[in-house]
Amino acid sequence: MQENALKAARETSYCQLDAAGIVAVHETSLEILQTVGIKVESSAALEVFRRAGAQRDGNIIFLSASLLNRTLTTAPAVVTLAGHDGYPDLEVGGTRSFAGTGGAALQVLDLDDGTPRPATLQDIYRIARLADQLENIDFFVRPVMPRDIPDQLQDINQYYAALAGTGKHVMAAVSRVESVQETIRLAALLCGGIEPLRQKPVISFITSCCVSPLSLDRRSTEIMAELVRQEMPVVIGSAPMAGSTSPVTLAGTLAQMNAELLAGIALSQLINPGAPVIYGAVPAIADMHSGGFSGGAVEFGMLNSAAAQMAQFYDLPVYTSAGVTDSRTPDIQAGYEKAFSLLQLVHSGANLIHHAAGMLDSLKSVAYEQYVIDNDIIGMARRADRGINVEPERLALEVIRNIDHRGSFLTHKHTRRYLRKERAALRLGDRDQPRGEAGEFLDARERARRLARELLATEPASHIPPDIDREIRRQFKILL
Repeated sequence: MQENALKAARETSYCQLDAAGIVAVHETSLEILQTVGIKVESSAALEVFRRAGAQRDGNIIFLSASLLNRTLTTAPAVVTLAGHDGYPDLEVGGTRSFAGTGGAALQVLDLDDGTPRPATLQDIYRIARLADQLENIDFFVRPVMPRDIPDQLQDINQYYAALAGTGKHVMAAVSRVESVQETIRLAALLCGGIEPLRQKPVISFITSCCVSPLSLDRRSTEIMAELVRQEMPVVIGSAPMAGSTSPVTLAGTLAQMNAELLAGIALSQLINPGAPVIYGAVPAIADMHSGGFSGGAVEFGMLNSAAAQMAQFYDLPVYTSAGVTDSRTPDIQAGYEKAFSLLQLVHSGANLIHHAAGMLDSLKSVAYEQYVIDNDIIGMARRADRGINVEPERLALEVIRNIDHRGSFLTHKHTRRYLRKERAALRLGDRDQPRGEAGEFLDARERARRLARELLATEPASHIPPDIDREIRRQFKILL
């Protein structure tokens, strides 16, 4: 374990925890699970733990270190999340970072007038189309809860709208066990069958089965159990809020969250050893004035970065969060809060960074233009993380000799060769000082609005072949 801790503390350029800190969180989590235990609300899950030899007091399960070690060894270190329609797969694990959308926002800031309105199914499709064209967004999480369709049709339609709008990997949550089978059937139609889907899963699932403090929710746990039986990739999520549903100290929140996730992962591996699961760490901060969620706090990024280190310690793929802001609009507050956490998470080697684009108002809203702005922020964070390459050709000694004291580097072939390799390509940077029709300078939000409109005005890509689309519509009630 000490060797893993050192590896997790050294492999990334940014660490919240040193090796001793990682071990301290781990050992505290083990003590929590052995002495406080985890409340399990699903009778089927209780039976799984009982058969594995876990001690029980009513619906409180106590997990030993040996049982946890046994189950952690069967969880895969890398989980493949596939794209479709020719888009690349994501090999999730190690310190490879991917940025995606996120959320379950109930409202959207209208692209034309900026006023908040209820989210619709069409918004999922349109945001998917936008994300499809933004190069720094790698995967797509259903960003809003549409308010214009019946609840019982939400699960299947959110996946359809996302898959129709983008070829990037699609993630979402479902609200019912029955929806698991329906959604898998839909994706299998797109992939040519259930086995091709399992080999290259174009969809995955997010389950918030760990409810803080120290509980496994019945419904979400049963959804997770069905997903691991079906061998579909699933995020086992825990989202404690420091000062509210977990200790106010960051270390205490990490220890409790880690205990919750270890229990959830143990259950998944007892049900189906080797099932593709992801350590879903979304620790948060409570605002001590209101008691509400504060996504823009700098400690939010610190906690999520440390959570990534804990997953690396166990050699598990990790799903974390960054790019959250408390600001209600795409303003300077949104910019600095998002940039801080995104830079922290990219530097920490977190694998799946969701909420990385589009989110506002502590996850209550999204804005089309914010996706465009955040695409640039993600790109800048990635460029900073790559560091400076000092190979001889880039040190440019011969070029400096050639230019000597007289010339300019601007037109030299060396500049042409490395310009795009050295600099982050930004869509919105105000370097050319674009002006509006009246000659006034445009701020970043207005430039982002214009670019979002341009991207959405392009001819939509057809990511679902027409014959498959007809079969999907025959089998399911698709409302888009």
